[in-house]
Amino acid sequence: MSAINVAILGATGAVGTRMIEQLEQSEIKINHLKLLASPRSAGKTKSFRGTTYTVEAATPESFVDIDLVLSSAGGAVSKKLLPFAVKAGAICIDNTSAFRMDPKVPLVIPEVNPNDLDWHQGIIANPNCSTIQMLVALAPLDQKYGLRQIIVSTYQAASGAGQSAWNELLDQAQQHLNGNPETASILPVSGAPKHYPLAFNLLPQIDVFEDDGYTHEEWKMIHESKKILRHDMDNPDLKVTATCVRVPVPVGHGESIYFKLNQNPTVTDLKKTLEAAAGVTLQDDPANQLYPQPITAEGQRDTFVGRIRPDYENPGSYNFWVVSDNLLKGAAWNAVQIAETLLQRNLLG
Repeated sequence: MSAINVAILGATGAVGTRMIEQLEQSEIKINHLKLLASPRSAGKTKSFRGTTYTVEAATPESFVDIDLVLSSAGGAVSKKLLPFAVKAGAICIDNTSAFRMDPKVPLVIPEVNPNDLDWHQGIIANPNCSTIQMLVALAPLDQKYGLRQIIVSTYQAASGAGQSAWNELLDQAQQHLNGNPETASILPVSGAPKHYPLAFNLLPQIDVFEDDGYTHEEWKMIHESKKILRHDMDNPDLKVTATCVRVPVPVGHGESIYFKLNQNPTVTDLKKTLEAAAGVTLQDDPANQLYPQPITAEGQRDTFVGRIRPDYENPGSYNFWVVSDNLLKGAAWNAVQIAETLLQRNLLG
């Protein structure tokens, strides 16, 4: 594996910081590393493999002689800067929603659809964090038994809305414990006319509302799942619906997933399939109260699955509970894992 030149765009954010950590722990050999962010973050320093790097302000000229860009600086920044990176010869792995639904851009989870990397044209999209963990758990069952329908309710951590939302949750919790009114200026959506506290509360809105009453987060889960599993964001054969809720948890998304298969395997069959699946850790022992939790998933790369049980009223239908670190497998680790897969397939460097 040859050494490559890497740029991290959005290097000072919650995901960017973890991209640096995951890249440091990976097997990727780095010849030169460039850390890029907004002008207000320029001048900050970060350590990588024993060397201190200074963060630079990102410009269209930042990508000269760069082989790989890991991007998590917001959709508008990605749309503005990544075309310059591609023109300069870099391959870009983008963690925003900017390119996910572009039919020319592969939307990739390495455990699920690594072959889609073969047709990239310079940009590869990281799916939504909630979509990633759901499909890591469901794809092995789809491949073996055929998936017909997904009904998912998410319990998404504050950090999914960024470091500022995470900080606001902690501030609100302290305000509440001190007996003071909780102040809110970010959630459910930073640009919305109304804001509500998340501490000791649940917010059934993630992202803006579409005209049909679904939020854009729900829309993303529906159409990203179809694109990844069926290569068609509007595929009519795979039925998907979602309800997305923000919960007062710092890190780690939970998902209650109801799914229908074309076959009627036993729960034991499902467990065996999941135990053998890449990126999945089975935590399913109700007798000993073993099941996935955000507090134990934080800092882990795997997706955790438990509470597997059949719907006795509808043969071939099942429920399970899925948890993953939304900043790692849901973002930073999935991006670095894509880079590792590109190198393994001789598509980079």
